[in-house]
Amino acid sequence: MARVIVIGAGMGGLAVAARLAALGHRVTLCERTAAAGGKVGTYTRDGFTFDTGPSLLTMPHVYEELFAETGARLRDAVDLLPVDPAFRYRFPDGTELDMPHDQAAVGPALADVLGPDAAADWQRLTTHASDLWRVVGRPVLEQPLAGLRDLAGRATAIRDLVRVAPWRSLRTLGRTRLRDPRLRMLLDRYATYTGSDPRRAPAALATIVWAEQHFGCWYVRGGLRRLAEALADHCRELGVRVLLDTEVAQVNTTGSGASGVTTADGRVLPADIVVCDADARHLYSRLVDDPRARRPLRSLEKTQPSLSGFVVLLALRGRTPRPAHHRVLFPADYDAEFDALFGNRTRPVADPTVYVSAPDDSTLRPDDDHEAWFVLVNAPRSGPPGSPGTVDWDAPGRASAYADNILDVMAARGLDVRHRVLWRETRTPADLERATAAPGGAIYGSSSNGARAAFLRPSNRSPVPGVFLVGGSAHPGGGLPLVALSAAIVARQIGPA
Repeated sequence: MARVIVIGAGMGGLAVAARLAALGHRVTLCERTAAAGGKVGTYTRDGFTFDTGPSLLTMPHVYEELFAETGARLRDAVDLLPVDPAFRYRFPDGTELDMPHDQAAVGPALADVLGPDAAADWQRLTTHASDLWRVVGRPVLEQPLAGLRDLAGRATAIRDLVRVAPWRSLRTLGRTRLRDPRLRMLLDRYATYTGSDPRRAPAALATIVWAEQHFGCWYVRGGLRRLAEALADHCRELGVRVLLDTEVAQVNTTGSGASGVTTADGRVLPADIVVCDADARHLYSRLVDDPRARRPLRSLEKTQPSLSGFVVLLALRGRTPRPAHHRVLFPADYDAEFDALFGNRTRPVADPTVYVSAPDDSTLRPDDDHEAWFVLVNAPRSGPPGSPGTVDWDAPGRASAYADNILDVMAARGLDVRHRVLWRETRTPADLERATAAPGGAIYGSSSNGARAAFLRPSNRSPVPGVFLVGGSAHPGGGLPLVALSAAIVARQIGPA
């Protein structure tokens, strides 16, 4: 039995704690805030409840396997509901497309709205994406990965490597395979799932399209926070010692490797193994003072951090005609958005893509004559004035003025709720950084801008013996399914007690 300390009770940290406890290890979980869940947060006021992080779950089988392999059943812990339509897209020309939950219904829905040629193109693209999944799904996402050479070694034939084509961008794939500019815009959006620019992110991200349509989009009744709460409860049932309001200030090491951690209040907690669910940059630059950590830190410094997000929580009176759980309102100029986020002059996006999550869930509102909306736009990371690639989101008046702009943009795109707002709350990238310690509020750690960045996320096993990485900034990446897969990788690397 090893003594294990997990730093951070995000979904990756909770998942690895559960797996290691089920394997017989003595696990202590240290979380710097008052609640487990990490970026899967919640906000409640006046009878309104909002998810402040992810708004849907894809690949639910990953969590079903996590619970089953640690002695429980996911469906006994939470109520999973299909989201149908999965998304309502509004394109710049005013066209609206409801993307079905059922994969078999996608083609007919596209044909009805965009025409049979567009439907045929999308079907060919998803077939290509399913081929990519065979190469980079289980062989990569569920196994440790040491870079592009390792990826190439796992391709069973040259044709597999050609399919992955790490040198090809997602934008190039869209231009090659999709004739309708609206479908190309839809495909570009999947780069933002990893906080990236479609003009630089690899075409392999098309696998997300296939996974989303194949496994469907799901919602947890009561909000995604319920999933985090259920997993935290499961950890406690497995014997995990959960220490909330406990910030780790240092990972202690000796010549032989990890020896424990020191908390911000000066306590020393001994351990044989330390698993970090904090951002990899935070681990290597602030928590580990060890020469063996210098190489991954230098590698991280060469990558571009992911984008962040600006959130407006809206408490609305009345009900919306033709409600939709998820809406995506595209801008006229998508490239202008990515220029603002990743270009030489970083700035808040003037005319952003707007994402609205408005679950029809009675547990989230005070009564049936109100709605709770979570509104998100992509945003540059937070930083002090003059810091390259960032915006000073704490500048007086900036957050409120930008929230006004977002509501105006929504109104211009046919979704005017300004007269229905009872109150609103904003969450800036600076707020996200303060809440989660993610540098600048970067949601996904490093972006996937460039093949090396996409396939060379920090390894789950650090060069410091006994120190492991889990969660969105490590392999295989961010998002609810992938952080749980990273936990499974780490648990297998550590092994049973």
